[in-house]
Amino acid sequence: MENDELITPEFVSEGEEEKQASSLVIPHQIMPENLVIMPVTGRPFMPFQAQPLIVSQDKWQPTIEKAINDNNGLVGFVLVRPDAGEKLGPESFYGTGCVAQIHNVMADGEKLQLMTQGIRRFKIDDFMTGEAPFHARVSYPVESKGDPEKLRAYSVAVIKAIREIIPLNPLYGEEVKNFVTRFSPNDASPLSDFGASITTAPGADIQDILETTSLMDRMKKVLVLLKKEHEALKLQSEISQEVNKSLSENQRKFFLREQLRVIQKELGIAKDDRTADIEQFEERLTKLDPPDHVLERVASEIEKMQILEKGSPEYAVSRNYLDWITSVPWGVTSEDKLDIKRARKVLDRDHSGLTDVKDRIIEFLAVGVYKKEVSGSIMLLVGPPGVGKTSIGKSIAEALGRKFYRFSVGGMRDEAEIKGHRRTYIGALPGKFVQALKETGVSNPVIMLDEIDKVGASYQGDPASALLEALDPEQNSEFLDHYFDLRLDLSKVLFICTANQLDTIAQPLLDRMDMTRLSGYITAEKVEIARKHLWPRLIERSGIPRKQLSITPAAIRTIADGYAREAGVRNLEKQMNRIVRKAVVGFLSDGGKPISVGIKDIPEYLGPPIFRKERPMEGVGIVTGLAWTSMGGATLSVEATKIHELSKGFKLTGQLGDVMKESAEIAYSYVSSNAGAFGVAPTYFDSAFIHLHVPEGATPKDGPSAGVTMATVLISLALGKKIDRPLAMTGEITLTGKVLPVGGIREKVIAARRNGLRELVLPDENRRDVDELPDYIREGMTFHFAKVYKDVFKVVFGGKAR
Repeated sequence: MENDELITPEFVSEGEEEKQASSLVIPHQIMPENLVIMPVTGRPFMPFQAQPLIVSQDKWQPTIEKAINDNNGLVGFVLVRPDAGEKLGPESFYGTGCVAQIHNVMADGEKLQLMTQGIRRFKIDDFMTGEAPFHARVSYPVESKGDPEKLRAYSVAVIKAIREIIPLNPLYGEEVKNFVTRFSPNDASPLSDFGASITTAPGADIQDILETTSLMDRMKKVLVLLKKEHEALKLQSEISQEVNKSLSENQRKFFLREQLRVIQKELGIAKDDRTADIEQFEERLTKLDPPDHVLERVASEIEKMQILEKGSPEYAVSRNYLDWITSVPWGVTSEDKLDIKRARKVLDRDHSGLTDVKDRIIEFLAVGVYKKEVSGSIMLLVGPPGVGKTSIGKSIAEALGRKFYRFSVGGMRDEAEIKGHRRTYIGALPGKFVQALKETGVSNPVIMLDEIDKVGASYQGDPASALLEALDPEQNSEFLDHYFDLRLDLSKVLFICTANQLDTIAQPLLDRMDMTRLSGYITAEKVEIARKHLWPRLIERSGIPRKQLSITPAAIRTIADGYAREAGVRNLEKQMNRIVRKAVVGFLSDGGKPISVGIKDIPEYLGPPIFRKERPMEGVGIVTGLAWTSMGGATLSVEATKIHELSKGFKLTGQLGDVMKESAEIAYSYVSSNAGAFGVAPTYFDSAFIHLHVPEGATPKDGPSAGVTMATVLISLALGKKIDRPLAMTGEITLTGKVLPVGGIREKVIAARRNGLRELVLPDENRRDVDELPDYIREGMTFHFAKVYKDVFKVVFGGKAR
């Protein structure tokens, strides 16, 4: 028997129930030993309970006819267990059910309506069939009544509990009335079953009542169910009262507002929503200084708004347009604080190091001081992550006394984010620049475009191309936003863009920006930044008193050298934050004793150092080169070895890019064709199979700056000589031996200094880049400049090439 064949009690109409109830009679006391079993779900059928049922005629008519013909209309209703499967069997039923008398069977379409009345409990002794229709051999347990006085007391308690729940639910009153007309309240057995049946208890609890043959125990259990029902109804009543109170208050306020609106209308002081909106827009315009073409557009839009229906979509579009256009600060500017000394003080307060960057910013501000105004400009700050590009933008805004607005263009793929959506689209909005002007409230803010090197492109457009108009000083005085379809003046805005690298920035966009490079920090600068900025900020965030937790400069240096060697200070801050968190745990454990973190304490807080004191690789055929990455400068060891002399060959490994492979091949061609000039046997490369490798093969590498290093590696291998001192080099080489200039000199010098390399070989044309380095970076460094590779050979091997 499938689940959809189970019987679930349903109520027929109230009139039909009364009609059927009037014909009910108490059946005879002689009960059959065999019964037709019908399954019920949800709650069991209870004795003395009159219940109308609606069942499927196709599935149940033969069973009902058999019960009427064989057992005088008696049928056994048994609750199905919750874990019963889709197909029912004898094990799917509980062991106790209720015999019911079927009355007044009526057909109603495909359904049968029947009135049933519970008579008494029965227990299933044995199933005579294993599948539907079910027949079972049954027995009828005898109730044990117990002490009459106690039973009377429990009956009174049950009646009292029923009286308590009647006021909380009027439906219970009707059921009590029907019960009283058929049974005496002094009859404990029907009273206990009735009390259980009117509760909303789960089916398992009602089944427990049905299986309890001791009348005293049954009354106790029913009393518990009635008490639970009373508490649940009380809670429901309280919730209902709260809801009704809230609804009543809202209705009262609504009626008062309607009365107030009528009174205002009668007195002639009321304004409808349209008039109030128009007056608000006109009031905003009086505080601004918009150009004539904006005023004409606003007047035209207000005229259109006055004839539109308030419920129409066009009205909402027109209202939103006027709301935006009157929120833009037309002609409103903030006064610039043109004070060079103050600007220098702000920059020095917020940033340690970066002297050349600060000088560039001061130069820019100095021109504004001289002109008595800072005109719009586009600055590009390029550098590795964590060197302070975004914070420098905030400091520039504070130094000028301007409002600051930042948004990231990283991953942006829709040009509408820049130029705005056209008003024909649902949910259209102006572009980011208009939103920046609205939020700052002035037309000359400092707008920062973060991660401009990560702008995307898609079928929706190219945001980088859309930025060309906004970031061009010759065009942005008439920037066209698609939503407004009006010209905006962005020439007074100071744009500051940030990027990690230049390769992914479109060249036309790059040409419009004034670039300033931010290189990585050396260890001394990191210590100063951590001491003045990072550590105090972490202490403040954690709420620890400054005297409670301190760290020595030597400990900070240890963290910078052993745990955070990247170009920026972001990872340094993370490591120091770990110390603060573990210190807080110590305060809670040790009663808040002050902690001073020194060098010896660092491994306890951070574990073993991630970076250890690295010694450059040494040996024949090994040379240290310098590389530039988006994370800053890095040292790169290059090594070569001779595999055999059976045939000529050249093998490259280390995940080298195409440019780096070409550098290696050029170096090999140059050295093999000029071997005699460097004291190498002319026939050495004719029979040698050479393998050149750049370690850390899992890391992709590319770039045009390793040619000189690779040529030196090959000569070292061929001569059997190793470099006898810490030395590093960078530069590209041609087939004729010329040394070409490379980029990223500052980052490479900082990387060499960080790794203890104090002697460098650089291209002669990079001499200007070295001259521009701050003194504290050049201090203690020895630079050799080479025009041709023979100059490199002379420095490295001390000999003179022929």
